[in-house]
Amino acid sequence: MASYQRRAHAQGQGPARRQPRTAQSKTYGTADAGMRATRAAGTGTHRPTSHKAPKRKRNGGKRPHRVLKWVLGIFFGLIGLGVLTGCAAFAYLYTTTEVPQPEKFALAEKTTVYYADGTTPIGSYAEQNRQIISCEGLPKYLGNAIVASENRTFYTDHGVDLKGIARAFWNNVTTGTRQGGSTITQQYAERYYLGETTTYVGKAREAVLALKIAQTESKDEVLCNYMNTIYLGRNSYGIQAAAKAYFNKDAKDLTLSEAAMIAGIIPSPSTWDPADDPTMAQQRFKRVLSIMQEDGYITAKEKAAAQFPTTAPVAQQNEYSGPTGYLLDMVERELVQSKAFTKEELATGGYKIVTTIDKSKQDLMQQIGDTRLADMPATLQVGGIALNPKTGAVVSVYAGSDYLTKQLNNADQALFEPGSTMKPFALLGAAQSGVNFNTLFNGNSHQHFTGISAEVNNALDNNWGYINLYQATANSVNTVFMNVNEHLTPQRTAAIAHEAGIAGEIDENSMYNVLGINALTVWDLAQGHATIANNGVKNTIHMVDRVIDANNKDLYNAPNENEKVFDANDCALVQKAMQGTTTYGTAAGTSTMLGRPVAGKSGTANDEKAASFVGYTPSMLNVWAIWNPDDNGNPQVVPAFSGYGVSSTGYPAHLFQEYMSQALQGTEVEQFPTAKDSGKIGGSDGTWGLGRGSSSSSGSTSGQQNSEADKDQSGTDSGKQQDQQSGTTTAPDQQAQELAKQCLANPSYSSECPNYPGVNDPSQGDGPSADDPGSTDGPSYDVPVQPDEESPFAPGEMNSYATTE
Repeated sequence: MASYQRRAHAQGQGPARRQPRTAQSKTYGTADAGMRATRAAGTGTHRPTSHKAPKRKRNGGKRPHRVLKWVLGIFFGLIGLGVLTGCAAFAYLYTTTEVPQPEKFALAEKTTVYYADGTTPIGSYAEQNRQIISCEGLPKYLGNAIVASENRTFYTDHGVDLKGIARAFWNNVTTGTRQGGSTITQQYAERYYLGETTTYVGKAREAVLALKIAQTESKDEVLCNYMNTIYLGRNSYGIQAAAKAYFNKDAKDLTLSEAAMIAGIIPSPSTWDPADDPTMAQQRFKRVLSIMQEDGYITAKEKAAAQFPTTAPVAQQNEYSGPTGYLLDMVERELVQSKAFTKEELATGGYKIVTTIDKSKQDLMQQIGDTRLADMPATLQVGGIALNPKTGAVVSVYAGSDYLTKQLNNADQALFEPGSTMKPFALLGAAQSGVNFNTLFNGNSHQHFTGISAEVNNALDNNWGYINLYQATANSVNTVFMNVNEHLTPQRTAAIAHEAGIAGEIDENSMYNVLGINALTVWDLAQGHATIANNGVKNTIHMVDRVIDANNKDLYNAPNENEKVFDANDCALVQKAMQGTTTYGTAAGTSTMLGRPVAGKSGTANDEKAASFVGYTPSMLNVWAIWNPDDNGNPQVVPAFSGYGVSSTGYPAHLFQEYMSQALQGTEVEQFPTAKDSGKIGGSDGTWGLGRGSSSSSGSTSGQQNSEADKDQSGTDSGKQQDQQSGTTTAPDQQAQELAKQCLANPSYSSECPNYPGVNDPSQGDGPSADDPGSTDGPSYDVPVQPDEESPFAPGEMNSYATTE
């Protein structure tokens, strides 16, 4: 070390020599004396122009100079004070900083993830696999590969890269990013102050420690300690643990290629692991070899002979076994994707991560999702999520049974077609367009729409007659919503869904997008509906509440946008329509069973390859979905099982009931906002549905009546509306409207009623299949049947369903 320091000083330029001032002073003094002598002798009147000054006013003439002196004095005084303060701070840090033993550098704490109570742990990141070894016997190319990758000037620098620190400081100030400017010695020091070096004070402490290390340890010692403590991915701290993790061998046995591969991924080992990103790992591998050749560590022949090595499979740690592995993975991805932390920081930072997951509700959801009925297909997949739409906080997820067995997450990664659960976004568009939800639409099958050559049918080819948007939502009537999408346009329907927060792809050129033909995740679907459930205010749904360091300092807090994207009353209208689903519609009886108002929507994917249910109260939203992939992940038909109908569309609703009935126990019964339907019958242009004057006298089927608030737009007042909104009508129009009104109030009124008992009655028979492309290019939907002895529900509970085959 001493010889290295002597060479460094010998090569330096040394301080600049200070120029003596005597010559200048002497010259100035001689000239001045000469001029004084000349003036005294009176030998001439001419004076050099350089000494000739204009006359000045005596009044205030010296004041600007006095102010300037004050300003300069203060300025230079502050600079001097800053320099003295900085020197004092540096001296204090330098004298109080001790160089710890290498073992202390390796004691990075585990980052632990907790449930919402902040005390019950879910699990920890990294098993802290480390082993400090002697560097004697390690191949030279191992250390040289690390130097080539991380710090080419390692053998000539003084432990601190001042230019790098200055560059990092400038980028931090100008861009707000935290950027390092670290040498290997600084990185080694950073291991000791792990979690603190994101601040400038922490960086200063790191730099001081690096300087002391550089003065007290040889370069070989520093490099050896660095190799023993650096995090290298796969839960491995130090080169020995990494050699075992990547190549199942000791560090002393690593080849040049293996050393170059490990060295190359040091900046981001968890991300650039060849198992995760082989392309980047190979790019880094080639870079290390090229630098090693340039710097004379290896020959061109050795570089050419080095081939990218094959790594061992990633060994899953026990912390990820069972369902908790999904939670740990989701929390990690959320924080990394937010760019608040890197995977390495989470693995080694010793943070405390508090989630929004409620342990009792998580246990409940896990138990419900894990339940397998006797005849349920083994391939059937289940995904679920529950959250508070007011905050976006996720309280529980069902992602699968065992993370180590299946890493694909059923809550936020696996895709399925959501079917009719997309219809509420088009319904919201109708409200935005000023359409009164009592407007009558043709709810029969065998209809044609713009840009579609094939006819569109309802589930089981049902003909629902003339129904309003409340009834169409409750009973999930395809043809009505295709009509809505025709007026709204698929582009607008897709835009509304995206505005609500759905990030997945939605085909804005297909009329069928209203029927949910584009695959989404359970998480994505929940995000979109949460915005409607929260009365048009969007919050990003999330699992992480906060992250704190070892000193209980907040490092991260959950997002809280509260972005208003929709009108609250428009959302209240959608909520009102969706309450029909849980009272008299496809999930009839759900509201009664739960003893509170519940908004809901069921859906079945195209060709019955998936089914889902979205439901919520004002404070809790719950989504369940099922799908049936083959061995290659391709969707298959969900067969009937345990009495759950042809396509098992009732099963997601059953899961919803099972969860909500227990999760809501002991909670206050909340009411949805009162909706005011101020839209016009037929819409502002009178073209929606059957047009102006076509209002329903019912908000439900089979004689169920609207609330008192809707009577001004129904019943005996319909004639007044016709006069006010559309002027006079022809006698045939009046007769048709009167027949429609009477048929809605009493299906037995006339055999001409579309829903006359025994004729196209949705509750009778199986009906013809409608699986041709024109009729089911988009999901089929659930239709209630009467419960029987084989139904899994007791009287008053959810009915099983029959849908198209």
